[in-house]
This record gives sequence, C-alpha cells and structure tokens, in this order.
Amino acid sequence: MPVAPAGTALAGGTDGPRALRPLLDIVLDALTTGAQDRSGPLPPGGPDAVARTVRDACLPLLPERGAGPHAALRTLVHTLAAGAADPADPHCAAHLHCPPLALATAADLAAGALNPSMDSWDQAPAASELEVLTARALAGLVYPAATAPDALVTTGGTESNQLAVLLAREAPRPPHPTGPLRIVCGANAHHSIHRAAWLLGLPEPVTLPTPDGTLDPATVHTCLAELTGRTGPILLTATAGTTDAGTIDPLPALADLADQHGARFHVDASYGGPLLFSDTHRTALTGLTRAHTVTLDLHKLGWQPVAAGLLAVPAPATLTPLAHQADYLNADDDTEAGLPDLLGRSLRTTRRPDILKIAVTLKALGRQGLGDLVDRTLAAARTFADLVDAHPRYELHSQPTLTTVLFRPIGADDTALAAIRRSLLIEGHAVLGRATTPTGLWLKATLLNPHTQPGDLTHLLKLVEGHTPR
Repeated sequence: MPVAPAGTALAGGTDGPRALRPLLDIVLDALTTGAQDRSGPLPPGGPDAVARTVRDACLPLLPERGAGPHAALRTLVHTLAAGAADPADPHCAAHLHCPPLALATAADLAAGALNPSMDSWDQAPAASELEVLTARALAGLVYPAATAPDALVTTGGTESNQLAVLLAREAPRPPHPTGPLRIVCGANAHHSIHRAAWLLGLPEPVTLPTPDGTLDPATVHTCLAELTGRTGPILLTATAGTTDAGTIDPLPALADLADQHGARFHVDASYGGPLLFSDTHRTALTGLTRAHTVTLDLHKLGWQPVAAGLLAVPAPATLTPLAHQADYLNADDDTEAGLPDLLGRSLRTTRRPDILKIAVTLKALGRQGLGDLVDRTLAAARTFADLVDAHPRYELHSQPTLTTVLFRPIGADDTALAAIRRSLLIEGHAVLGRATTPTGLWLKATLLNPHTQPGDLTHLLKLVEGHTPR
C-alpha cells in the first residue's frame, strides 16, 4: 500500500483524529505565538504594514512544490493570529464581533472534521435531527406559548432578515390589498432590510425618522394609516438592539399597531435576542412573542464562532413558502418513506452544521449559564458608562440599553473624533467604533467580553484621553 503524500490525511473516519492531533498542537502553538507577537487588540502599523507582513510571510501561496503541512500551518496561522483583530482583548470594542467561547470553538472543529452537508438526510443523519431539536428549543424561548415554534439556521442577521422579508412577500394575502409588499422600518433599522427589498425586487422601504434612536409609535400609526388599503400587504419591521446604540424599539406598542392595521410584524433581534436567556433583562423584550418572525444572532451577544444566526417563527406553517424539491436530494418517494426533507430549512443547498456549536453551548451552560454571561456583559457596559459620566473630560450620550456605550471627549469635533479613532487603530492600542446621531459623531464601545474588568475600561478611557487634542 503506497504511503499517502504528507498533508493529505483525512479528518474523518477512525484514523482522522490521529491525523488531526499533531496538527492541532501546531495550530494552538501558532495561535499562542501570534497573539504574543501582536500583544494587543490589533496589529500596529495600519493596512500597509499588515499587508506587507502577510505578503512577506505567506508568498508564494501556490508554490510549484508545497512547503509541507507543518510549515504551512505554522506560518499561516501565526501570521493570521499576529495580524488579527482580537475580540477577546477588552480594548477591541468596535463592532458586534464577539470573542467565541473555547467550548463552542472546539465543537466547531468537530463540525469541520465530520463535514455534514445539511441539504439531505443521507449527508447529515444525526446533524439534521440535532438542528431541528436545537432550533425548536431556541424558538421556544421566543414563542413560549406557541405549540410548535421553529427556527431556521442562517449565516447571521442579514440572511435572517432577508428570509423574513421573503416570507412576508410570500405569505397568504387578504383579498383586498393589491400591489407589492411594502416595508415600513425606522432609520435605525439594519441596512439588510433595505438590501432585502432590493434583492427581492420590492419597493424601497418606507423609512421613518428615529431622532431619539427608536421608532415612535405615533409616527408609525400615521404611516400605517396612510398606507393601509392604498397599497399591497405591509411588513412593519422593528429592531431590538440597533447597531449604532443598542436601543430597542417599543415592541408592545408596535405589535399593537401592526394588529390594528393588519400589517405583518418582524423584529430584528440580532443583537438583543440573547436577553431572553437572562432572568434580569428578558423583560426588555416584552412584545417579541407577537412578531410573525424574529431574527436572532448568536455570534453577537451569544459568544459563538461565526456563523450562528437563526430566524424564529411561531409555527411551521410560516415556513411553507420555502418548500423546494430537487429529486436527487428530496425525491417525493423518499420523503413519503420517512426520510426528512431538509431543503425547506434554508435557501442555501450545501451548508455546514453550524448548529453543533450552539447545541454544545446550550447543553453545557444551560439558560442560566448563558443568562449569567449576558448579565455580566451588560453590567460591564453600565460600569463603563458610569466611568465616562463621572469623568470631567468626557461626555456620555446616554445610559446603555444593551452593551453599546457612545461617548466622546468634551469639545472634540467630528474631525478630531475620527482622527482619535484612527490613531488608536493604527497604533494597535484600541479598536473603537463610530456612530453618527442627530447630535453628531460619537465614539462607540461595543462590549461583548463577559470577562472584561473595570480596570480594562479605565485604561481604555486613558488611551482615548492620550489622543485628545489639548
């Protein structure tokens, strides 16, 4: 039997783990040395310096003769780690980009090694059942009174929102409305709502002003009253956790208005949805259960590796428009014989078992364990807001609803704020976001590390202060 070339051993089967073990040691060592070389939340030097380092270390990427598995792994993983934006660093706080749990990351390794494809049962026997069970458990958090709630696994909030718009477009129509689906959303809505309308050939959404950061029910009522009976069906979209400030729209009042005007109701809870795990904070999502569709995203405030999105619905009938038949994957006679039909659970065909890492996390930590992480992270945000508020040289935009804190040095104009942020990025000292509100530009700290300490937050303020013009 000829010996297989180096680097061509397979990850699956009984011999797969044996082949993986020494490679994992190399990966873990390279992750360690890469993080040590970076020694901060971001590599210093800016885009040109990072690009030069990557080119110098990694080229050529398609040599005539390979470098071998150990050298290739060590070089590229080290380079990636040394040049990473590390969301586990407490000063990496710009985006809804969470540090994943080691537990979930380990589970994701198993998903990659086994490589089920979630488009037919014969490619993913156990994974398909695990997906259904886990999705239903999470949907039950959103719709606790529903008889058979369900959820689809997606790549994140963008895909979930697009699916929600598609399901609204395809939902059974009452006899009177004519014309295409009209979407009503706030200026605070995620940009994926507008892209979904474009992608699906729908009119541009009616976008209502949100000067205070959330939809105003009176403004929504006026809009829906003007549209009802004069257009096609209406989808009212609310947000539970905006990307700019983490604010939550008044869900009960908006659900009432959707009922009153016969509109469909979707809530994008990509950011705020995990509050459902928390006994302390779940009441902030009162009214969520009245939505026809709800977007969740556990690679934000759920500590999962990308991707970990879901779209929850109160009943399987909501998903009927997604039914699709391809004879080589879900032939009618196979389905009638009892083989599960997976094609109606996604618009994608080949897709990886992203549910495994989620299921392992839920099983290991339970609702209370995840709720504790949520509580810790929200507490860190409030601590940071208090530090800002008490500091004589800083201005706080508002107390945080979730884990986003908007702040700025007193007297700094928009140009100075942008320069402060870029200087911290180029030096690799801190990663802060930016948000534009009716009161101007603000620095944005999005805290997603549940282990962040008050000292980390004090130091972050000092870093910003060191770049503030005197």
